[in-house]
Amino acid sequence: MTDERLVAGQGDVSERQWEQALRPRRLSEYVGQPKIKENLHIFLQAASRRGDPLDHVLLCGPPGLGKTTLAHIIAAEMGVNIRVTSGPLIEKSGDLAALLTNLEPNDILFIDEIHRLSPAVEEILYPAMEDFKLDLLVGQGPGARTITLPLQPFTLIGATTRMGLLSAPLRNRFGITFHMNFYPVADLQIIVERSARLLVVPLKAEAGEELARRARGTPRVANRLLRRVRDYAQILGDGTIDLDVARDSLERMEVDRFGLDDVDRRILLTILEKFAGGPVGLNTIAASIGEEKDSVEEIYEPYLMQIGFLERTPRGRKITARACQHLGLALPGGPGPNLFGPSSP
Repeated sequence: MTDERLVAGQGDVSERQWEQALRPRRLSEYVGQPKIKENLHIFLQAASRRGDPLDHVLLCGPPGLGKTTLAHIIAAEMGVNIRVTSGPLIEKSGDLAALLTNLEPNDILFIDEIHRLSPAVEEILYPAMEDFKLDLLVGQGPGARTITLPLQPFTLIGATTRMGLLSAPLRNRFGITFHMNFYPVADLQIIVERSARLLVVPLKAEAGEELARRARGTPRVANRLLRRVRDYAQILGDGTIDLDVARDSLERMEVDRFGLDDVDRRILLTILEKFAGGPVGLNTIAASIGEEKDSVEEIYEPYLMQIGFLERTPRGRKITARACQHLGLALPGGPGPNLFGPSSP
């Protein structure tokens, strides 16, 4: 169900061509995350002046915030190649060895979902990150021996949505760690307007702001909404996306003013109506709405907590008065619903 959501932060194979076309190429083109940009600019300049590879970088945050884009920008700014893979694809030490031994000096290896590396592969990665060497076990039984392969200096960039699942030894080997945050509406509007220009889609400023407001603080969602609203504008209008077209299209797709869709509303309503507003355990919520526990925790919760609709407590999840106000319902034991309409963003 998650992959079918219009407002899901995850991308899929069909979106890669769109993301490649809309992805900024240089750090100066990257919108948002100002503190990360400022610090990264300094680190890149320092590494370039020394002629060294950039220190290993760990990017963490919810899906769709630009971790992969930032990895490609780092490669472009350093003028080196980037090899892209993901944790689940590196099944054994030989897979990792093949990637590392084919890197040129100062190249970048980008591992998405790095928290899903197997412990055996992770052990091989430690000396590679620290000393640029690869220790491999050859043979089995009494005749087994360890050989050491020298590696070219390289930069490992790891991306994760689950910082807590990274082992401490691996986490501590990254010299640079960036925590990526949800984007404010103003930055998302800039991203939407840039994407509209690249896609040659006439977009009014107020429509761009509306799309940005409903994009859940996530650039990937903003670009996805733009493409879908473009379809409505072409078929039901004259091709121009104005405020009326944007609002009508988004309402048709059941994306409300906070960017919530049917799954988000089911989570909130389940906690409110079935469990008196909470607290309720994560496993119970997941079972009640027919979703996986990890999906609820990784995909839905972060944004609902970010906008103040969900509260995480030691005893479980609780819906907030702000969420009830938006839904137009009363919080059990609290004040009645807002009679003057839903809360404003």
